Amino acid sequence: MSNKIVEFINLHNGEEDKKKVLENVFNNISFRGSNLWILACAIIIASVGLNVNSTAVIIGAMLISPLMGPIVGAGFALGTYDFPLLKKSMKNLVIATGVSLLVSALYFYFSPFKDVQSEILARTSPNIYDVLIAFFGGLVGVIAVTRVEKGNPIPGVAIATALMPPLCTAGYGIATFNFPYFAGAFYLYTINCFFICIATFFVVKYLKYPAASFKSIRYSRQIRVGITSLILIMIIPSFYLAYTLWNEKKYTKIVEQFINTEFVSNGNMVIYKKIDYKSDPKKVELALLNRKLSEKEIETYNRILFNMGAANTELTFRQNDEDLKTEILNEINKKENVLSEKDIAINNLKSELNKYKLDDPTLTKELNILFPAIKNISLGKIEQFPNTDSVQIQCILLYSAPEDVEEEKLKPWLAERLKTKNIVLIRR
Repeated sequence: MSNKIVEFINLHNGEEDKKKVLENVFNNISFRGSNLWILACAIIIASVGLNVNSTAVIIGAMLISPLMGPIVGAGFALGTYDFPLLKKSMKNLVIATGVSLLVSALYFYFSPFKDVQSEILARTSPNIYDVLIAFFGGLVGVIAVTRVEKGNPIPGVAIATALMPPLCTAGYGIATFNFPYFAGAFYLYTINCFFICIATFFVVKYLKYPAASFKSIRYSRQIRVGITSLILIMIIPSFYLAYTLWNEKKYTKIVEQFINTEFVSNGNMVIYKKIDYKSDPKKVELALLNRKLSEKEIETYNRILFNMGAANTELTFRQNDEDLKTEILNEINKKENVLSEKDIAINNLKSELNKYKLDDPTLTKELNILFPAIKNISLGKIEQFPNTDSVQIQCILLYSAPEDVEEEKLKPWLAERLKTKNIVLIRR
């Protein structure tokens, strides 16, 4: 039974020839000619997607991006102790990263629209989920690369690991001289690269790819020691990073629970919230609507937050803060402007739709009385010869009826009733 289970989950089933896989990996590393042009075009597409806040455009850019090549190549190089392959992979990854930052920075510098959209903000604050996505996305990617039948995973991995959007966001940070955005986005890009590379290394080791051959045993030993040291340098900080991000997520969850328990569930509206996990001590800033707290109450809330597990935290409340009021009013005005624009668009659509409606309940009743055989009546209007000078509006009647219904009487009656000669009868 155990042998069947092992066979069922065995990654060697359906595996491509190792030499052919390594050849394909090597060929996909280089950024020259067409690969460089594809990368530059993908960067522009992703930057436009971030600029206009379009998720679909960003996904399209990720699908055509060739950035995974050198990262997977570095993972294979580490797993097979292939120093030349590692050197080439890292060189091309640096080239690809530099070109991506340059192209995206130039786009955002010359773009007239520099507003911070939600798609940009989402790439400036990495968390533990980004680590998990990068690692397991990398696992899926390298497993697919080592298969005879590549299947559907490759496009999905390109979307899931999301290397392109953080790089473009970093370019936005350069173009707008916003260092925190650049640092956060480039940090996310580095996380993705590290964990995809580590996932590739684990799969290569599990599948027992042969180590690269060397001219001398001494040189071989030096390369192995050097690459093993590099792996440790990558893995140890990566796990520390994952642990740090997990702690930050845990801390944020405690603070959110505190806010909901102590304020929201008691009918107090929190109109401002800022959590700074990286400061020492950690800082939580809140502002309440129509409630002013005394020093004693603030001390009590600090103690409650500490008891909930948020140690080394300074909880402060912004009260009688004119700058905050101005900030909130500006945000409200922005939202109202957006809402008013949406209302205008909705009203315009309603007006457009009303042109094609025949909203006359008495007409349907009269039809039922004069022509009782007719059922399932639907009335509407359509444009004949649209986008021309001779456009005409036709009135359409959809109905169900036996074949012997008197259409020769129905049509003239409708024409007289609706004051138009353009009547079209359609039997369902």
